[in-house]
Amino acid sequence: MIQFAAGTRVHLACRPVDMRKGFDGLAAQVANVLRADPFGGHLFLFRGKRGDYLKCLYWDGSGLCMFAKRLDKGRFVWPPIVDGKMALTPAQMALLVEGIDWRRTIQIDPPMAPTAV
Repeated sequence: MIQFAAGTRVHLACRPVDMRKGFDGLAAQVANVLRADPFGGHLFLFRGKRGDYLKCLYWDGSGLCMFAKRLDKGRFVWPPIVDGKMALTPAQMALLVEGIDWRRTIQIDPPMAPTAV
């Protein structure tokens, strides 16, 4: 599993992109379409039209990193196709990358600390 710095935000591009785009093309997509800074240290997720291919763009402080994943079966669960972006938690991103429906997860309340009686 890839580790990211604490405080890294995950942004999901809601509209599919041309998966032939590389570092510069996806960075331009982040700046022009998502209206965000591709060099701000946050993570940006993109998918292709078929929904089985995912690319991730991340600035680690010394350069852009791009990760890709293609599912053998099935499709990545994505929000409705609209303009803009959507914020995900790191846990939701982990589920998304694994091909699991991240929308059905809920955050449980932390357990209460035991008290002496």
